[in-house]
Amino acid sequence: MFKSKNTKENIMKIIIHTLLIAGAVSMLFPFFWMISTSFKTPSEILTYPTKLLPDSLHWRNYTHAWKNPNVNFARYFSNTIFVAGITTLGQLFLSSLAAYAFAFFNFPWKDRIFMLLLATMMIPQQALLVPDYIILHKLRILDTYFALIIPWICSAFSIFLLRQFFMSIPKELFEAATIDGASKIKFYYKILLPLSVPPLLTAGMFTFLGSWNSFIWPLIVTSSPELRVIQVGLAQYMQAEGTNWGPLMAASTFCTIPLIAGYFFVQKRFIQGIATTGMKD
Repeated sequence: MFKSKNTKENIMKIIIHTLLIAGAVSMLFPFFWMISTSFKTPSEILTYPTKLLPDSLHWRNYTHAWKNPNVNFARYFSNTIFVAGITTLGQLFLSSLAAYAFAFFNFPWKDRIFMLLLATMMIPQQALLVPDYIILHKLRILDTYFALIIPWICSAFSIFLLRQFFMSIPKELFEAATIDGASKIKFYYKILLPLSVPPLLTAGMFTFLGSWNSFIWPLIVTSSPELRVIQVGLAQYMQAEGTNWGPLMAASTFCTIPLIAGYFFVQKRFIQGIATTGMKD
């Protein structure tokens, strides 16, 4: 009986792991194909049957893409890093303050305000494009860095994520700090934030990823080439190159690599933040 049960469990584990491996391969294969194609010569790309790997690493595709006179990738990278960095820092600061208020303080209509805040997550971003554009036009900050940063400097999702983690922190810790003379602000930056590194990194990773991959909004609110971000630049490069697949794949690769490197850098804390948010001892 026990052997039969163990056999069934082993079979189920094999099936589950096989499905997971198949899913991982299907998800990673397009990325592998992009990198492989970025190192191929034009003849290798068009050859039939298709080769999975190039005969040798063809770095010219990368230099061709980076030094293209029509697309200033260096400028686009610096713009994107600046916008994504400021947006992430601003969102973490404002969202953590809001989450701190919702988790530790009582004020009139707190629960209803929080539910209203969560309801805004159900509004598609596309529905907000025109109202946001009109507001920025009235403020006369279109085609500036402010237009790229201000609309995304606070997030209902980040507030929700941080609030759930803050609620798992014992209230006795807040009361003890208050008794010892710590002000509410001192508790926030001396105790609360150091304890909240995993969810802060998680929220920051989501924010940075969303800002890095943003395309429609920067395309709408900016018209100056010196304000373009990486995704707009990549689309511009695709239009310029047409079917020149080697440089196109090279440009796509060096636009993607920073995100992957960043994820592996914070992977442990990222998973910890997702796993522990909302749990209470």
